[in-house]
Amino acid sequence: MHAQHAALHNELHARPPLYFEGPACLHHYAFTLEGDNVTTLLNRLAEVTDITITPDQVQQIVSCQGCLIKWERHTEFFTLTIKHDNNSNPRLWPTPPTFLARVLAEFAEQIISASVLRVETAHRWAGSVDAYGLDQPAGSQVGGGDATVWSDFNLDDQQRNRLLLVNDSLDSYRLGRMARRLFDIETYRMMAMLALPEAKALSRELQHYEMELSALSHQHAEQHTSPAEPLLNALTLLSAKLERCAVQTRQRFSATDAYANLVLARIDELREERLGNYPRLGTFILRRFEPAVRYCDAMNRRVETLATSATRLNDLLRTRTQVEIERQNYKILQSLDARASSQLKIQKAVEGLSIIVISYYIFSLMKLGLESLSALSVDIEPNVAASIIAPLSALIIAILIWRIWKVKKH
Repeated sequence: MHAQHAALHNELHARPPLYFEGPACLHHYAFTLEGDNVTTLLNRLAEVTDITITPDQVQQIVSCQGCLIKWERHTEFFTLTIKHDNNSNPRLWPTPPTFLARVLAEFAEQIISASVLRVETAHRWAGSVDAYGLDQPAGSQVGGGDATVWSDFNLDDQQRNRLLLVNDSLDSYRLGRMARRLFDIETYRMMAMLALPEAKALSRELQHYEMELSALSHQHAEQHTSPAEPLLNALTLLSAKLERCAVQTRQRFSATDAYANLVLARIDELREERLGNYPRLGTFILRRFEPAVRYCDAMNRRVETLATSATRLNDLLRTRTQVEIERQNYKILQSLDARASSQLKIQKAVEGLSIIVISYYIFSLMKLGLESLSALSVDIEPNVAASIIAPLSALIIAILIWRIWKVKKH
């Protein structure tokens, strides 16, 4: 419990930025690497730098050949930041140290974001942003007016986004945090955009599913007398396809929403102020970034809406099928009831005939009994015989009817 408490408490101190003083140059790379691939990259980094790197750590800062190298593990990506001294020529944007060229070339396909931040002091910079080769840049005063940041958000020949920070009065701690915010904006912005190709591909797929659902809805509305089973099978298959789309894209769209919130938070933390007639950095980013994020969110909601519509239509079809089944069951019950009524009538007729037959046999037996008495020279007058046979026969028949009624009752 003590170890867990310490780990949770120390999360407040996790991932500190590089603290430095300008002028300097920082290169920041984000790789879409996870698990063993990160270990492979760190092993390559240890080989080319000849320094000790601990792959199990979440982050590490090492020094090599006058440079500071910091790497961090994240859930979906891995970041590498290199800080070294800056040159004095404003038009020559520094390149990463040559000993890192092998690592960057080997993992070039996995680089999702590459940025270079050139930090100048207010006394050293060229005095004009045009001298740094930025084309129609956006710029803002940040940190309460203590620094100025510029960028044209165009990739150079090395596929890097260039950022120029002119420091006026930021100390090393605030400067490090400011650099971290700028890199976070670029990294999280690119990670959020990973969902955009999926959203565009999903849009084309959903258009087909919408047409299919519309056709099924029209068929359900117009063809009430047709069998529901083929329509239900087609709708079940469509629901399965929509659920597959939702499962495949849910994680990516959720990650985009989380990354977009981080971008917005980092932009707010810049505390931007307008700089002349230049568009602010945050305004420039959000004007193009937010529509893409909203498009991804719209695709996510579109999948959910289609799935809900398909579920409702499925419920209607199942209700229709259930009603048809109940109607068939009602007809079957009516048929069984009619059959039972006929059987009851037949049973009553048989019972009546049985009583008549039994009565006939009883009279016949009594008649034979009387005739046998005559053979024994015992003469019984007909009136007396009738008075004996009639009540006795009636009693026997009554007992038989009572027994039959009692058996039917149980």
